[in-house]
Amino acid sequence: MEKVSRSFTVDLRGLGALRELDRRGSLAKAAEAMRLTPSAVSQQLAALSREWGVPLVRRKGRGVQLTGQARVMLRHADIIAAQLERARADLAAWGGGQRGTLTVGAFSSAISGLLPAALTELAATNPDIGVAVVEAEPPDLFTRLDAGEIDVALAVDFGQAPPFTDRRYTRTDLLTDILDVALPVTHRLAGQQRVKLRELATEAWIVGDAGSCCGAVTRSVCAAGGFTPEIRHAVNDWQSLAALVEAGIGVALVPRLVQPLHRPGLVLREPEGQPPVRHVFAAVRAGAENDPLLTAFVGHLVAAGRNAGGAPRR
Repeated sequence: MEKVSRSFTVDLRGLGALRELDRRGSLAKAAEAMRLTPSAVSQQLAALSREWGVPLVRRKGRGVQLTGQARVMLRHADIIAAQLERARADLAAWGGGQRGTLTVGAFSSAISGLLPAALTELAATNPDIGVAVVEAEPPDLFTRLDAGEIDVALAVDFGQAPPFTDRRYTRTDLLTDILDVALPVTHRLAGQQRVKLRELATEAWIVGDAGSCCGAVTRSVCAAGGFTPEIRHAVNDWQSLAALVEAGIGVALVPRLVQPLHRPGLVLREPEGQPPVRHVFAAVRAGAENDPLLTAFVGHLVAAGRNAGGAPRR
């Protein structure tokens, strides 16, 4: 392969393709995230390889594997992406962040429990900002953030979310959201102030699907309690879940961010011992944290999290 020219240019699309391949693990998944065909992603990687004069991928079975040179490039690609976001933030700061648009991606209970207060404050301080809200969860939430389709992502720390050390994002912890046990008012444990989760090991459970943040959190909480729940009903909507609990066909864990549920036939009880929690955070693309509009909005999110009853995690 020819050595890289001193006058070479870098196609940023190729760097984006390399980052997606590293994150997704396959050409097909990278192409899906980028809304391209696998052939198009391969062509972008091949062009980048020619520009730099180094091999970036090698065949491994039916797929591909990143080379050592690709790993070196990825460190620089993350820095380049962050620097471009800083340039965007500097340009926004030139105008004071008083005009523009903001697109927020968030999971459902953050939309109901955090966004109304934060968006109300943003409208009061930045009345000329247009706002759009998109409901999404990881990994799709961060695919959209990477693609620039959203500016801020609200998520819960769980297996589908990026690790805390992911350099592509700047994170702000918003609150630690406690989960309570939801029981029908006629349940044998409804009269207790605190409930041992282990005592619910033989109950039918109402849980969101495994790919959702609360579905994943409930499964891990029960596992920590020493049992695998019998998930008889798969429900992601909180009001629907509450209605099923009230009807007496199962029990559930409900985050305080979506309470109160206002159902007379349902009671909420604290789990005994260390309460199960989920950690809620906001993320922006690395380098974008100095954008005045994003800075203002994330500040409003922190205040909304504090008022919702949670304290930012240290």
